[in-house]
Amino acid sequence: MTATPRLSIGLPVYNGEEYLAEALDALLGQTYADFELIISDNASTDGTADICRDYAARDPRIRYIRLARNIGAAPNHNFVFREARGELFKWASHDDLYGRDLLRACVEALDARPHMVLAHAWQAIIDGGGRVTVPFDYRLATDSPRASERFRSLLFEPGGDDFYGVIRADVLRRVKPHDSYHHADRTFVAEIALHGPFHQVPELLYFRRDHPTRAERANPGKRSRCANLDPRRADPLRHPTARLLAEYVWGYLAAIRRAPLPPGERAACYRALAAWLASRTRPGAGERVEDRAPVDAGELSLSVDAIVAGREGRST
Repeated sequence: MTATPRLSIGLPVYNGEEYLAEALDALLGQTYADFELIISDNASTDGTADICRDYAARDPRIRYIRLARNIGAAPNHNFVFREARGELFKWASHDDLYGRDLLRACVEALDARPHMVLAHAWQAIIDGGGRVTVPFDYRLATDSPRASERFRSLLFEPGGDDFYGVIRADVLRRVKPHDSYHHADRTFVAEIALHGPFHQVPELLYFRRDHPTRAERANPGKRSRCANLDPRRADPLRHPTARLLAEYVWGYLAAIRRAPLPPGERAACYRALAAWLASRTRPGAGERVEDRAPVDAGELSLSVDAIVAGREGRST
């Protein structure tokens, strides 16, 4: 690999043998091909390394790196970004699925909209077998020209998966790296939104897999989830739950402070944050998309197998 790719995809993984091959087939089968795929294996103890080496031997776009020890999910996400060479960047999860046209649609959207900093597509939740369980109606105002409106929307609405969108790398370098306190991914995406609007491609092309071994399910408590992000968070003396929650709130405050905002927009962001803090006592606060009532996949005019590369011949 000599030419610098336009897009870098970073795939951090730990013990992902169950779904990793499906995710790799979906990424490598994209209609947009000008990318590198950086896989960082967080010292997996299952068959992840063998799968990665096999795929890397067959496709020169893959760069496989195996870490000597498990550094945690958050540092591993930051590591793959530091390894990236492209002007555009996307994180990929080892257990999700991606429609063939996802990368092409997102890159074309950013090319057509230079003022936008991130592009993603409509999403749905799928189960372990790849069947749609919850289609997600994206209602966030992340395309607003006002930073405060984008920020407020990300505070109050159950998020899409914009963390996994295609992002301008120069913007990512201007925000604080992904941290490991409770809901650090939410503050991270909110800070990106303070630098510019997002675009949602109006096609269902991203499928987030919800299964019992997914990190959020396998680590239901705040402490265990944060320890998965960074093993150092497992120490209750150095990182009590109160600190993890305080860092979450401080993450939003610091993002507003760092962002290049005019005074009026900065003040509006602070007001939105105050309103959000007051709302956290209401019933239903913190709703997750995957916890919504499932739908009957047979009633949907949609076939994941027809959209995702590598799934030809399967039946949903």
